[in-house]
Amino acid sequence: MLASMSVAEQISQSGFAIYSEVTSEEYVTDLIAALSHINETDSVRRRGGIFAIRNLLDVSSDVCELAHSNNIRNLVEPVLGDKFFPVRGILFDKIPDANWKVPWHQDLTIAVQQRIETEGFGPWSIKSDVLHVQPPACILEKILTVRIHLDKCHADNGALRVIAGSHNKGRIAENEIAAVRELGREAVCEVDRGGVLLMRPLLLHASSPSSSPSHRRVIHIDYASIPLPNGLKWLSNNEV
Repeated sequence: MLASMSVAEQISQSGFAIYSEVTSEEYVTDLIAALSHINETDSVRRRGGIFAIRNLLDVSSDVCELAHSNNIRNLVEPVLGDKFFPVRGILFDKIPDANWKVPWHQDLTIAVQQRIETEGFGPWSIKSDVLHVQPPACILEKILTVRIHLDKCHADNGALRVIAGSHNKGRIAENEIAAVRELGREAVCEVDRGGVLLMRPLLLHASSPSSSPSHRRVIHIDYASIPLPNGLKWLSNNEV
């Protein structure tokens, strides 16, 4: 993060910020061990090891504790204010057998507990047995994603690439992505083990396959500062 800018200023301007050594080496080691014991369910996908869990806050008390820890909350509060709560947790891992490429996109869906038809919400989808829906942009603008890195994540093993400031353009139509990329500034979000990347869901981002495949475990936690309308509930309902 630029030393002359606060986290709130950098998120507002660029849509992302990087912090190093947010969690200790010992804590990361213990967390990896805890995650390795999560039982396989419909929401856990494996290819030679766990590589995706989409209801992580509900199946891991250790990750839920991390989501509520002061280390993480102190990063989020300057951006979302003091009334925010974790609403979704995901584990990603680019292991050699799941070394996928992610094309340029925005994160346009949220995870919810049940389907309630609501104006401005849709389309609906199910990913790994978890119900998702696209909300209005005004909801996405009240979310901050925290990506806690359990392994070093650099350019050669699939670090996120982002277009700085693209979150301020609202929803970007698929046929406009190329133009936004051409006019914007691309940055590679290299994060060391124990470090954290903060980002807005509407930030245009992508990642390449790892050129040196190994574990690249990332805990992705979404925080929101508003409840959902019309009886809709976030997947992990931690509203305060």
